[in-house]
Amino acid sequence: MRLTGQVYRAHHPRWAFAPASGQGAALHGGRFNPKGLAALYTSRRLETAWLEAQQAFPFKAQPMTLCAYEVDCADVADLTDPAERSRLGIAEADLACAWEDIAARGAIPPSWDLALRLLAAGASGILVRSFAAAAGPRDVNAVFWRWADAPPHRVRAVDDADRLPKDDSSWR
Repeated sequence: MRLTGQVYRAHHPRWAFAPASGQGAALHGGRFNPKGLAALYTSRRLETAWLEAQQAFPFKAQPMTLCAYEVDCADVADLTDPAERSRLGIAEADLACAWEDIAARGAIPPSWDLALRLLAAGASGILVRSFAAAAGPRDVNAVFWRWADAPPHRVRAVDDADRLPKDDSSWR
């Protein structure tokens, strides 16, 4: 499918100068990317972006930079659609797996396996329900493995007023 419109991401302010890098995910890994594979985790709603960013801080909300992204991205697999999951041979349990525990044991989480399989088949990203605590049916994420500033895989941070910093010098 082709995903168009806006998505959102709340991230550590330290990285405000590179809101579309995906390097944090490459460094640490994530639910849908093993270490070494860059990924850009975004959400379809502002509220979901905030929920996702605060998972590690359940009692105190931490400062975040909230960005909107313009999207015109082809080759996105809609894993919120049961028929699409069935067609692709993806079980809901693979999406919801305890990926961190599995990876910590030295095994490959099913969610990494499906991400690598979809990427190899030409997918640029996925739509998938949020697994954040308190997430509901409206909380959907868009995870990108291939993105650029222009179509067919456009995912570009909105910064028309040029407010984002150009480098990380404010953090030294």
